[in-house]
Amino acid sequence: MRFIYKSLLFTVLLYFSVYKTQAQDINTSDNKGKFFIYWGWNRAAYSHSNITFKGDNYDFKLSHVIAKDRQTPWDPSIYLNPKLITIPQTNFKLGYFINDHYNLSFGVDHMKYVMVQNQTVKINGTISTEGSPYVGSYTDDDIVLTEDFLTFEHTDGLNYINLELSRVDNLLNWFGYDLKNIEVSITEGVGVGALLPKTNAKLFGQERHDDFHFSGYGLDAKVGLNITFFKYFFIQGELKGGFIHMPDIRTTKFSSDKASQAFAFGEADFLFGAIFKIAHRK
Repeated sequence: MRFIYKSLLFTVLLYFSVYKTQAQDINTSDNKGKFFIYWGWNRAAYSHSNITFKGDNYDFKLSHVIAKDRQTPWDPSIYLNPKLITIPQTNFKLGYFINDHYNLSFGVDHMKYVMVQNQTVKINGTISTEGSPYVGSYTDDDIVLTEDFLTFEHTDGLNYINLELSRVDNLLNWFGYDLKNIEVSITEGVGVGALLPKTNAKLFGQERHDDFHFSGYGLDAKVGLNITFFKYFFIQGELKGGFIHMPDIRTTKFSSDKASQAFAFGEADFLFGAIFKIAHRK
């Protein structure tokens, strides 16, 4: 929780502090018309959320549910293997500079969201599923989220498909430095997108459901530091914060069964990529 709120606050404050300097004429590289592409990995954290489950025989809400990410321990045979590309938490982006400072990009943040098992939460609503030991009406009652009652994960994953508008400024030029073959830039941006999770859910001991489904939308803001080498290759670190709302999460094979939730997220990204301009034939 603290990581999320600190990330969001830092993102907002730094974004507006940088935005105030943009009225100045800051020199930067000749970026207009360039494309860039990057790949990388992320760590994520999530706020508590209320999750509502609705079906033909139940309608209940779980309050202040705790979840965490699931990053894979570093192993080059996994992280650098194209066949295992979705196992770690990853980031992909393809973008284009519309002028020297601003770029538009399209990408996917592949996060993982895992409800913490065996936590105690409040439940409100009704369950009338025949044969279930959880049949009853609930009003702010405590319930333990055992595997027999609920497993709930977006682990392949919490896929945030987004469009972003970002600004880039050369930090070295701010201070009057010019290093050969190295550029250090600050970038900040905002984005919007859709959520396409592959939700792994199992409710009341029913058959596990695990399919991709467009479930909602997200908003984000970010700040980052970019170091470009020899004008073509770069590494970049980012802090990103945002909000996700998913009102239509599939939980079983039956279309009448669904869940909904909303939560804030914080994300720390490490990225590497290339920037280039496509030559035009005369």
